[in-house]
Amino acid sequence: MDKPQRGYWCQCWTEDLTEGGPPALRASIDAYSAPQADRWVAVAVALRTISPALDPDASDEAWEWLYNGRIETRRALLRAEPCTVSVTQASTRITWTIRPVLFVPLAHRQGIELPACANNFKPHATD
Repeated sequence: MDKPQRGYWCQCWTEDLTEGGPPALRASIDAYSAPQADRWVAVAVALRTISPALDPDASDEAWEWLYNGRIETRRALLRAEPCTVSVTQASTRITWTIRPVLFVPLAHRQGIELPACANNFKPHATD
């Protein structure tokens, strides 16, 4: 990829509604088409995978999006509009976001050759 390419940035977040803390990022992918982006929510990561474990109300939310909301999601993505799908299970909200983006190629990434400045960055220590 030597030119900017249109695509979608997809993320999955969870939020504990009882603690009121910030949402936690659980997964993210780059998608290069609207079908690939909404398929990530529908199949690969989420709704069909987790829906059997959801309580009846949350399962209904998930299947409602799969059967009715997914079409509108795809249309919105094709119009380059961001989309959000959420399901609430007990005290946890799971939210998938899909945003249109422009992927920009990295400079100086020829094969395995890194730019000279790459060695200037040190990893942060974790506790």
